[in-house]
Order: sequence, then structure tokens, then C-alpha cells
Amino acid sequence: MEPKDTIPDGPAEPPVQVEAQVQAVEPSAPAPVVAPATEPVVGPAPVPVAVAEPVVEPAPAPVAESGAPATPGKPRPRGRTTLLIAAAAVLGIAGGTAVGYGVQADRAPTPLPALSQPNLAYPAKALPADKVPDPLPVSQDRQRKTEGDLRELLVSKPSGARRPVFPLQENGWRSLDEYATEFKSEDYMFETLAEADIRRIAAVNWSQGQYRDVSIRLVQFRSGAELGASDHANGQLGYMPYAKDGAGNEGDPIKGSGNGRYFVYKAVNKPGYLPVHLARAIAQRGDVMLDIHIFDTAPISKKDIRTLAERQLERL
Repeated sequence: MEPKDTIPDGPAEPPVQVEAQVQAVEPSAPAPVVAPATEPVVGPAPVPVAVAEPVVEPAPAPVAESGAPATPGKPRPRGRTTLLIAAAAVLGIAGGTAVGYGVQADRAPTPLPALSQPNLAYPAKALPADKVPDPLPVSQDRQRKTEGDLRELLVSKPSGARRPVFPLQENGWRSLDEYATEFKSEDYMFETLAEADIRRIAAVNWSQGQYRDVSIRLVQFRSGAELGASDHANGQLGYMPYAKDGAGNEGDPIKGSGNGRYFVYKAVNKPGYLPVHLARAIAQRGDVMLDIHIFDTAPISKKDIRTLAERQLERL
């Protein structure tokens, strides 16, 4: 039997010309999807038409300042402009300095006036007595007090005071070596005070009551580069707050003094001995340092040492 004319199961193959056109389409274009046929299709299947994409021409490469093509993606180096400005500023300053120096060097030197002036000489004759200015009062010139006899500035002994058990020399002066023996480190104090250019020491001692002894020292230094009186006072005040060698307390300020203070020590009690009480005052005014000690077996009030220190400071 001859086969029956039947309709093929799948879509009909396109002609050769159509296949060539399909291959000409770019691979990126998706192929058309043909839905499965539910009814028999008579004749050839529809042929997809290729669409041409627009052609984009490449942009011209950037050209550097020198004329050669610039490297794509490489940034221009930074800081070149700042470096050029800084170099120009340095060259400008150096050039200006050189030009200014050259101008000054070419100028003629300006003659200076003579150091000796005839008008600066003292008058040939002294001023008449009625035209001589009066000296400054003591309130404006404290040095007038301390230039005289320093012993006269010591406070006077109170009524009822008697000669101490260990009296000083009758003239009221203490030498440097004698004053140094009143300290524990005699050699150190002697060298320190000698280097500070000590001038003289006025001293007075007295006893009153049953066991009370009082000693006052006025230590004067020469005027110069060294601040002898101030350094000596500050050196003694420096260890007073400590209990080992000092009073063990900060003390109280003396009225009318910038750095003066007075101290009352704790009583020292030893078996078989009377208690020992001590008070001390330290101050400085001008080139004189004052140092006051009170010893007693009875308690010493702050008023006793404060009053004595204020009286002595007022006389300086």
C-alpha cells in the first residue's frame, strides 16, 4: 500500500535561504520561541527577521600636554603646583635678601657720635647749701637704718630681765665662727654664710622668770649679686615644718613681713629632766635676717613669740 498523506509532527524545516539569514543574526540576539501547535500547520513556518544594531564609534584617546597620547586611567600627579609655588617663594626671599645686602654694602658708613660728651661732666662747683636736696626719709630708704650701728636696732631688754647663764661678749657682736657654732652643721653653715658675703651679726641674750632664756640675732649681708639675707631666711624656714629638726608644724605668719613666720615646738620630756619648751621666729627685711629663740621649762604661748618678733621687725 502507498503511504497516506500525513501532516508532519514537528514544524517544517525552513528553506536554505532562510537558514542563511538566521545565521547572520548576532549570537546575542535570542532565538524566537515557537509555541507548540495544537492544530496542524499547513505551509512553511514564519521566518524571524534580523534587526541591525547601531554602530558606536570609539571616542578619541586623550592627548597629554606634550602631544603624546595620555595613558588611560592614570591620574595626574598631585602637589606639583604647591612645590612650584614654594620654590618660587624661597627663591624670592633669597634674591631679596641678596639684593638688600648688596645695596647696604655699597652705601657709605654713617659716622657715630663720639662717646665722650663734654656736657655730661659734673659741675665745677658744688651746689650751695640751701639748694642741696634733703635726703630721703627713713620710710622711703630703709637702708639708712641698717647702715648705722646694727646693735641699736635690737629690741631692748624687758624690765626684770637679768644676765643669762652663758652671756655673750659685752660688745654685742658675734663673729661668723661663733654664730656657726649655734647650728648642728657648723662647717656647712660657716662656708655657706661666707660664700653669701655675710657682713656682720648683732646679738643679744637675756634671762627672765625662773628658767626662760631669750636670744635674738640680726644677720646682715652685703648688697650684691647674692641675696644673702633672703636665702639664709628661706634656708632656715625650709626645714621648720619637719619634726626631725624643725618644729613639726607650718607655723604662723608674722604681721608686716613677707616671708616671716613664728613656730612653737612640741614639748620634749625625758625621765629625770624638766620638760623643754622652745619657740622660734624667722624673718627677713632688706639685707637683714632676724632669728629669735625662746627656751623655757614652762609652756611658751604663741603670743609671747609673736609679740617679740613683731617688735623686732618694726625696728628694721
